[in-house]
Amino acid sequence: MDADAWDQRYSASELVWSREPNQFVATELADLPPGTAVDLAAGEGRNALWLASRGWSATAVDFSQVALDKGARLAGDLDVTWVRADATTWQPPALVDLVVMAYFQVPAADRRRAVRGAATMLAPGGTLLLVAHDSTNLAEGTGGPQDPAVLMSAEDVLADLEGIEVEVVRAERVAREVDAADEHGGTERRTAWDVLVRVVRAPEQA
Repeated sequence: MDADAWDQRYSASELVWSREPNQFVATELADLPPGTAVDLAAGEGRNALWLASRGWSATAVDFSQVALDKGARLAGDLDVTWVRADATTWQPPALVDLVVMAYFQVPAADRRRAVRGAATMLAPGGTLLLVAHDSTNLAEGTGGPQDPAVLMSAEDVLADLEGIEVEVVRAERVAREVDAADEHGGTERRTAWDVLVRVVRAPEQA
């Protein structure tokens, strides 16, 4: 799906995703001290907005200008920078403390490029948090993309990071309860399966 298609999707409704952050983003990152953050493939920026509301200086990156404009209207005075760019290749002007990749569902080669780019934009000690629809969700869960080419496992993401010095904090399949109103298309009272990977960039060696 290209940027024009996403622009049309974001134009068709007030909010495609909820105003609240992803539940795993909120749970995993609630205790991190604020710093600089990047929300890759941010859409309308719900995670960037949440981070900014907690004192982070956030950058939301997406290739849909419509989504970014909607997020900017929601942001008010929050410290969020909105960048229209290809999230698989974009790099910030300086290293950051946190990168969030939430439901960035692209084919494996694009995912690998994005994941490696995300890890290398981290300052030493910085955190990368990836949450996405797990490969097993297609047969065992509900909602989400129906194309296995854009699904992944924790092992896939860790393989993407091969050769980059990181400490693995979490890398597993996690359950997410959804209902008919869920933005990812779940049916009522069903379990969706996500992949959650949280790593920390290793400190530089003396």
